[in-house]
Amino acid sequence: MSKNITPYKDSTLSKKEQVATMFDTISGNYDNLNRVISFGIDVKWRKKVLQIVSKTNPKTILDIATGTGDLAILMAQTSAEKIIGLDISAGMLEVGKKKIQQKKDLATTIEMVLADSENMPFEDNHFDAITVAFGVRNFENLGKGLAEILRVLKPNGVFVILETSVPEKTPFKQGYTFYSENILPIIGKLFSKDNVAYSYLSESAAAFPYGEALNNILKKIGFIDVVAMPQTFGVATIYSASKK
Repeated sequence: MSKNITPYKDSTLSKKEQVATMFDTISGNYDNLNRVISFGIDVKWRKKVLQIVSKTNPKTILDIATGTGDLAILMAQTSAEKIIGLDISAGMLEVGKKKIQQKKDLATTIEMVLADSENMPFEDNHFDAITVAFGVRNFENLGKGLAEILRVLKPNGVFVILETSVPEKTPFKQGYTFYSENILPIIGKLFSKDNVAYSYLSESAAAFPYGEALNNILKKIGFIDVVAMPQTFGVATIYSASKK
């Protein structure tokens, strides 16, 4: 389905163990670095995800690969009574928990859970809405992870992915390639304790299926009403899908 890119190429750990280690290491700088790398545009993309989810009036929301909880916190603007942010990185979740504690009104709504997205501790047909922002490319087994999401999503529920993609039109394609291969790793090394983290994020983004390719994977897994919506010249794409 997608080329298996790992953070630490010489490591004997599994991809998910490597990803957890990497995000634990960069968790302290992750939010600020994200704003720098995306020029703040990622905030706009997340707000579009919020708009899509809000239209369905969900009562329960699961945010997978929640990281420091940016999207989970944003989802509190919906009508949801319960929001769960799930991640395999304890370090990222700790940062997220501190952010939630600073917003006292969110403490009873949002719960941060340490768990594997490919083997989630939830019943079938449990959530009205599920979101993943910049996380599906970190799945060790993309098909298994998506199938698990389909399992816990309620029929007629909404599943929204926000993920990097590659612009297809000139000069945006060339500009994106130069930035991701040359500038992004340098910024990562300057601000991060992990020298390989942002090289991995760049490499994994370039190798991950996007657009119609990811649409077809989602359909093959069993999702319906699959739509891809490119953002900002195609450097990111929002995918919306549902379940029979």
